[in-house]
Amino acid sequence: MQFQTFLHCRIPRAECRVHGAHTITVPWSEQGSHWTLDFEDFAVFVMEQVSTLVKAASILGISWDEASRIRDRAVERGLRRRTVEDIEYLGIDEKSFGRKERFVTVLADIDGERVLEVAPSKSSTAAKTTLAVIPEEARPQVQAVAMDMSAAMERACKEELPNADIVYDKFHIEQHLSKAMGSVRASEHRMLVAQGILIFTRTRYLFLRRPERWNEKQQAQFRDIERAFGKTRFAQSRIGRMWLIKEAFRMFWDYASPTWALKYFQRWYFWATHSRIKPAIKVARMIKSHLDNILTYFTHRITNAYTENINGRIQELKAAEREFRNFANYRNAILFYCGKLDMRLKKDGCLYA
Repeated sequence: MQFQTFLHCRIPRAECRVHGAHTITVPWSEQGSHWTLDFEDFAVFVMEQVSTLVKAASILGISWDEASRIRDRAVERGLRRRTVEDIEYLGIDEKSFGRKERFVTVLADIDGERVLEVAPSKSSTAAKTTLAVIPEEARPQVQAVAMDMSAAMERACKEELPNADIVYDKFHIEQHLSKAMGSVRASEHRMLVAQGILIFTRTRYLFLRRPERWNEKQQAQFRDIERAFGKTRFAQSRIGRMWLIKEAFRMFWDYASPTWALKYFQRWYFWATHSRIKPAIKVARMIKSHLDNILTYFTHRITNAYTENINGRIQELKAAEREFRNFANYRNAILFYCGKLDMRLKKDGCLYA
């Protein structure tokens, strides 16, 4: 009835010369837990509903350390019950952890929309650590892995999943084009300001956002640019040409087959490399150098969109916890909220057998 209750019992224990001291498993608690099954199950439910351990501990009337231990056991319980045999598509990406630009590597099941593992750093070794959760007998079923253009991750995936294709994430590629767009707009804007032309002031996000997603204010801003600067002059300017190159590349992803996509890319590549815009030329050459693992997108149609989406959730966890004490807490928090683990001690109101 949710009244605070203490069970005091001397639990029989045995001394083993090989394995040390062991106690029997009692019917009201898990091995090594100081809480009853009912309370621990309720605690997991509360933690799932609130954003931080501080709030959960306050509601439950326990300390932060006690709440952390309950969460750690819940994650261990969920990992024991989890199955990872029927995974076809994986996503691997790095996320920031704490200060001083530290990173972690996150492995996700794309179709299942769940985090499978988290490892410290963003090296090839870290990628192999995350991939180790896939059993040897299940690895041939993995068809492709989505990632950014990381040589370390690609090397690890080729060694651990030799039958899987590498698919470079299209959103990371578009980010490179967006950075080039931002660089060109900033440099040209400085030159135009020196000439007294202020029409491109506060247009940074206008040219980074897709036209179909412009709000009314941005649509009006673009019309003002074409009216004041002139449509022809804008189309011939470095800003206008870079923007058209960036937007034109989006059509590359709409093709149904890699053959037609390759033909479109060849035309786009000629246009970009003959634009006399250095950032555009640099990105076009970079894309061409990785084209083999970009064209695999048209076979599998996967992206790292899920891992990018959970990045927002991970940032919320970091902000709520005011930085994590260590990597283990960070990993368990991500798996607790993003792993879709079966962590409860009750099912349909009854305790698990």
